[in-house]
Amino acid sequence: MSSLANQLAVAERDEVTRGIRLLLARPLLTEQDDPAAFDLVRRRREPLTRWFDYTVGWPLVVEARQGYARLSKVRSYGTGAAGPRPARRRRSGRAPLDRRRYVLLCVACAELLSVPVTTVGLLADRVVRAMSADEALDGFDTAQRSERMAFVDVLRLLESYGALTVLDGATESYGESADAKVLYRVQPGVLMRLLAAPGSPSRIAGGEQRFDELLAALAQERRYGGDGDTSAAQRTLWLRHTVLRRLFDDPVVHRDELSTDQLAYLTSLTGRQVLRRAAEQAGFVLEERAEGWLLADPDALATDEKFPDDASNDKVAALLLLDTVAAAPQGCAPARLAREAEAILDRFPGWGKAYRSEDGATRLAEDAVRVLARFGLVRHADGLVVARPAAARYRLRGIESHSDRKNAP
Repeated sequence: MSSLANQLAVAERDEVTRGIRLLLARPLLTEQDDPAAFDLVRRRREPLTRWFDYTVGWPLVVEARQGYARLSKVRSYGTGAAGPRPARRRRSGRAPLDRRRYVLLCVACAELLSVPVTTVGLLADRVVRAMSADEALDGFDTAQRSERMAFVDVLRLLESYGALTVLDGATESYGESADAKVLYRVQPGVLMRLLAAPGSPSRIAGGEQRFDELLAALAQERRYGGDGDTSAAQRTLWLRHTVLRRLFDDPVVHRDELSTDQLAYLTSLTGRQVLRRAAEQAGFVLEERAEGWLLADPDALATDEKFPDDASNDKVAALLLLDTVAAAPQGCAPARLAREAEAILDRFPGWGKAYRSEDGATRLAEDAVRVLARFGLVRHADGLVVARPAAARYRLRGIESHSDRKNAP
């Protein structure tokens, strides 16, 4: 092979490696949001599609003309999984969407599919009519500021996805006045791809099924068989995909979080080879410990969330409370963590203003524990917070607390 061919092969491998990690962090990647990243994914769509299909069974769709790439990540929740990752409001606090906002999001998406261009007022009117016509939904009252702010959170989220483009005005102005003028262009292709599910909601029978049953039907993947009709090849495929989904999607995976069959596959000669090859192709550093596995991205391209991170109060508190949890092998009671959080607030009076209320210390401790659970560092057992083996990676060495550092731990 010539020197030029070698260089081209290395360049393609490096770009595919980078593309894998970019899509893991941003499953919906738009040209408008990141032109360079989208161009890379567009050029390497074929090897990227093959890698995701073989390794984790996630379909990748790249629409070059419409300017987006969508990786449909189907998560495999199991024992000890890091848990759901909710959509978050596009505000400084990045609070997760609540039930009301999810309802507004679904209704707004349905109404947007039929219009190429709209205004915030016209869209709000359509949502009002749609929700009033469905007895299962509470009405949408645009006269209430809290309702308008919830709608603003939904629209800004759709903007961040590239499903809406502001042509004139500012979405935030609708929160202050129902008469605000904001003009949008709708991207129907992106809207249609927002739902990452193997099944179509329109093909699921309703009737008397509970919500969890409907959700399970929506997430069912027929490629693995089902209803007792599963071949050995389908079973092996299911094991490979479910195990590698966990490893590529969660910060850390402990052995006791896997089923007996999953653990047997991952510790087999074939499973180890598949994992190591996949990690190398994606540019991850694989750490194998007695307690489990961790895939580290040295360039942090695949990282959608960091820890430690001083960007938010709950993550700072999580790091400060982690030593307390780790020092109690049998588990730490939430009340004790609340007292520790109260001591942190007392020590740094200029910090954590959102938690300066009667129950602020309790809320801070709860938010910090949620952060630790999300990163696989703690688990809940019998009402206690118990440190996971991965927590040993972190040690707090000290906190500056003199007068000129009171605003942040």
